[in-house]
Amino acid sequence: MQATTTSMRVSGGACTPRSQTRPCSGRRLAPCTRAVPPPAADKAVDKGFSLLEWSNKVLPQSQLVAGVKTGWRFAWQTMVKELAPQSKDGAYKRPSYKFTGRVGDAQFPAESGRYHLYAGNACPWCHRALLVMVLRGLLRPSDPASTPSAPSSSSTSGAVITAHTGRGPKTHVSFTTLVDDPTRARRGGWVFDAGKGVVDPVWGAQDLWQVYDTASPGFRGRCTAPLLVDARGKRIVSNESADLVRMLNALHLPGCTDVDLAPAHLLPQIDALNDKIYDSVNNGVYRSGFATTQSAYDAVQREMYGVLDELEARLSDSRFLLGDKLTEADVRLFPTVVRFDAVYAHIFKCSRKRMADYPNLSGWMRDMWQIQVPGSTLQVSGTVDIDAARNSYYTNLFPLNPSGIIPSGPTFHDLKLDAPHGRGNSSALQDVCWSRVA
Repeated sequence: MQATTTSMRVSGGACTPRSQTRPCSGRRLAPCTRAVPPPAADKAVDKGFSLLEWSNKVLPQSQLVAGVKTGWRFAWQTMVKELAPQSKDGAYKRPSYKFTGRVGDAQFPAESGRYHLYAGNACPWCHRALLVMVLRGLLRPSDPASTPSAPSSSSTSGAVITAHTGRGPKTHVSFTTLVDDPTRARRGGWVFDAGKGVVDPVWGAQDLWQVYDTASPGFRGRCTAPLLVDARGKRIVSNESADLVRMLNALHLPGCTDVDLAPAHLLPQIDALNDKIYDSVNNGVYRSGFATTQSAYDAVQREMYGVLDELEARLSDSRFLLGDKLTEADVRLFPTVVRFDAVYAHIFKCSRKRMADYPNLSGWMRDMWQIQVPGSTLQVSGTVDIDAARNSYYTNLFPLNPSGIIPSGPTFHDLKLDAPHGRGNSSALQDVCWSRVA
């Protein structure tokens, strides 16, 4: 009599049966108690410390996971607080600004060619100041006989601002772009990209900290942009973007446009809308991204999307936020909206709705981007570099993105900013802006 028994062999990390035939002795066979050796380690796979493979014998997994989570969260919260100061309930509190001078005062006379703006190529707060300079014609050549260095009227790459060196025709207000690289900056992140020919034309500084420290020796604080300086008097004017927007709009020099972004009859409405947009949208995305508690995050998300829904409804009835002509409120909203899908929706966890889900806001965004300013050395389309912004946020805000991996999109081209907006027949300046000339 023959009996068939089954033995086991190890093959490729798994047990496979092997049948063999042998004489039956009539005895019951004892089960095999020989331990199956573990599979050979794959040297091509990095498992870190392999903690989850041995944790239960040395330390219960529940304690291991709880301890690592607590330590990781403490380290993360500490880094976020350094980057973005917090209230006791885990809500982001934006620091105040130290320089609040005004062009037009006795200390800072309104003169063509006297002032210089330092603007970060990825920064929405810098972007709003640049927009005013473009719309007001402050980037027109101060010598009417000069020929603009002429970026194309519509940027096809969104990268015109990145390569701006401050050279070319002299304009009423000059500016230099900075790149965000905290590994090169001595404080903060803004440095001059000397490799692309961008240098500091006022002090010859290497980074923005050196500008602050030279103009205000012993400066202590954050070296933020935008920063407007008096290049002749070698003094800082202001580093508060809201003040810069208002004062640059009021700066009227020969050869500038007649655009008025804050006409007197709309000023109360503009101020009220500005406050709402700043708290809930401009700063709202940062409050979302830098929140360190769930309750703080949930509160600002409700607030932000409530205001975005309100703005979407408002734009269903008018071309711009306060009627058929744009105002300062539009200028202050645009930098956040144009970065929203490419940056904030992901890294700041603002993903409940994208701008693409708001048809009126999306059309308004394209309408703003396509505005033309005759004679300007920079157009609205050249004031934003979406791909540089994505790179800056995802690589430098490392507490929010420890891997440093940059998502593949949306890119500048994905946003289709040059597509028809369907919100008006003309993008000419005189058709979309209020004039200070009666």
